Amino acid sequence: MSEAALALDGVVAGYGGGDVLRGVTFEVPANQITCVVGPNGAGKSTLMKAISGLLRPRLGTVALNGEKLTGKSPRQILKLGVVQVPQNHSLFKDMTVRENIDLGGYILSDRAQVAKRIDAVFDLFPQVREWAGKRAGELSGGQQRLVEFARALMLDPALILLDEPSMGLSPLVLKSVLDAARQMNANGATILLVEQNARAGLKLSHRGVVMENGVVRLTGTGTEVLNHPEIGELYLGGASKTTT
Repeated sequence: MSEAALALDGVVAGYGGGDVLRGVTFEVPANQITCVVGPNGAGKSTLMKAISGLLRPRLGTVALNGEKLTGKSPRQILKLGVVQVPQNHSLFKDMTVRENIDLGGYILSDRAQVAKRIDAVFDLFPQVREWAGKRAGELSGGQQRLVEFARALMLDPALILLDEPSMGLSPLVLKSVLDAARQMNANGATILLVEQNARAGLKLSHRGVVMENGVVRLTGTGTEVLNHPEIGELYLGGASKTTT
């Protein structure tokens, strides 16, 4: 396994005195896709917040390329190269696609650098270039997701957090979105993916992590986790015995 880009060690975090994450430890290898799956309430969204700085862990550490993120503000973590594409669509619908992507580089003071990054993003996503002058609100859900991916690349991030990218998408549209994630990874991006569609997420990923009740229950390659005899029980509470 390649060197870890992100390392979580004994992370305990929650809300109002209640711990949702209860000692989470795992690594995200550099230049790979790691997928976290688990039932509702497993702690997946809380995990993303603890990494991005929106929630401060009570115990444990989160480190990016050896540098401790724990205790830093979301803006400081963003500057270090951790970018999140949230579960809910987050584009400004009355602004054009180009304007939305431009906002992805808002912490960059050099406008020439921003222009170069936009060109690089458009080269990676030619279809997004075609929509540049459209209002974001005119795009379909899948198209908006691709624009959000493009915007996330504006800072040339060290780590991209994708929170439930399949949410609300049809199977056909989901394939194009997951293909885009694969394309970002092929271009060098390290991706941590939280995905309710376990089969699709694990098929896409190099590494898989199964969470249940705030703890890591299983790790391995994406294929190993997907084919593990207990995956149905761990992920769907045994429902996989009656569903396909």
